Amino acid sequence: MGAEGDKMEAIVAAFKHAWNAYVRDAMGCDEYRPISRTCENFTAEGGIGYTIVDAIDTMYLMGLRTEYETARYWIETELSFNHSSSAVSTFETTIRVLGGLLSAHYLTSDRLYLKHAEDLGHRLVVAFNTLSGIPNPTVSLGKSDEPQYSYTTSLAEAGSLQLEFKYLAELTKNDTFWYKAERAMSVIHNGLLSNGLAPTRIRLKQGTFQSSIVRLGSLADSYYEYLLKQYLLTKSTETVYQTMYNNAVDGIAENLVQQTPEEHLTYMAELNPQGYSLNSTPSAWNLGHRQEHLVCFLAGSLMLGAVTSGSRDGHRMVSVPPKPHELTPRGLRDWKMGIDFLEGCMSTHSTKTGLAPEVAEFRVADDANYPYDKDWFIPRRDASANRSPYEARYMLRPEIVESIFIAWRLTGDSRYRDWAWNVFSSIQKHARIPTGGYGIVADVDQVPAELLDKQETFFMSETLKYLYLTFCDADVLPLQDSVFNTEAHPIPIFSPTVIPLANHPPPT
Repeated sequence: MGAEGDKMEAIVAAFKHAWNAYVRDAMGCDEYRPISRTCENFTAEGGIGYTIVDAIDTMYLMGLRTEYETARYWIETELSFNHSSSAVSTFETTIRVLGGLLSAHYLTSDRLYLKHAEDLGHRLVVAFNTLSGIPNPTVSLGKSDEPQYSYTTSLAEAGSLQLEFKYLAELTKNDTFWYKAERAMSVIHNGLLSNGLAPTRIRLKQGTFQSSIVRLGSLADSYYEYLLKQYLLTKSTETVYQTMYNNAVDGIAENLVQQTPEEHLTYMAELNPQGYSLNSTPSAWNLGHRQEHLVCFLAGSLMLGAVTSGSRDGHRMVSVPPKPHELTPRGLRDWKMGIDFLEGCMSTHSTKTGLAPEVAEFRVADDANYPYDKDWFIPRRDASANRSPYEARYMLRPEIVESIFIAWRLTGDSRYRDWAWNVFSSIQKHARIPTGGYGIVADVDQVPAELLDKQETFFMSETLKYLYLTFCDADVLPLQDSVFNTEAHPIPIFSPTVIPLANHPPPT
């Protein structure tokens, strides 16, 4: 086995270290606490598979047969969504559990997963039964026809359910799943800003945007991710999503992408609302230079969009790496923006642990009193004597390694594998718990690292999966055959048999 094979094996060993500790201490629980060796469930009646279902496609791809069979047996004998008294997050349950079940079915053709996915889909789709069609952020799993109403929801929570529900509709031939999810997109589309972007908060009953920050991180990130992926998922047949994606990226290029004055680091700014007009939309915006780790998904998305939506062919993958003549001017712009932005994201790994913080703030040209020796810093606004600030954490997040994986697949440039290995090595050095599992690093600029007692489910579902795939052969989940949902669950690209709402609205 060569060096790349050895690295794959090391990543598999890390997955087993995380999984085996979970099985030992918390099998069946939704979320694992590896330091106290305890766990937490998200419903009063017990776990609904957040960790197990989220991780099962990773272990299948890694060839971990024993671990896979253990997980499958739990799903077959223990998994139930008949939790009538508990409300769960519509978004998180869709991307992690529904997405995980659909992915497992795609990879294995095992109808056990589709049976559970259809059951869960019927319970979750109730969230769309609102006056506006925008889904409620929480839903009871008891199949009540009426959701529990909240006043607002987020752009991400409303606009990041569509891959899962559309694929479920295709598998089950139940177009209700499709139309409910697509109606929410229609409502969002009608309220977009003229620059193609959107505020982060939506009034649930009215289906209108509330004055709120415009950013590409929390409350918004996966909405922008899913614009491109909805277009790709159905073999580029739904051009409305290509248009929405193109308009959004134009808005990003014109309003959010920034470069620091000394190191010329590319980053994504935020638009903060200042002043309000009579219809409660901001009359002016102030630029904020704060960037969350979450935003770094966009680097890979821009590169993927450049070689599909931005190719002269219109949607088909181009050469690896793409040749300039194969891309439109828009594709060339987005390709460069993605590469530059990924380099900017990687700069935030320049910490004592080699891990990127939850939030970075970037230097602006007119700051004459800037006190730091590099063009970004960790804002520590809530730091106190006895705890590190939230902004300084590394939460085992996948967004940077997700973009590294896509960049590697689209370029074959070995520096991306080098970056992936460096990130993995830092995780192993600073986040690994010798007795089992991985914890959140409390402060990426503090060594030895203090760990917090939580192993996020996305660590096994996303972070380790993307790291593993970066060192796999390119014929393992080729990018032209599937899209990854925002929890890294692969969903196959298909020709839809449901007539899209954008082309044929159902009766109201």
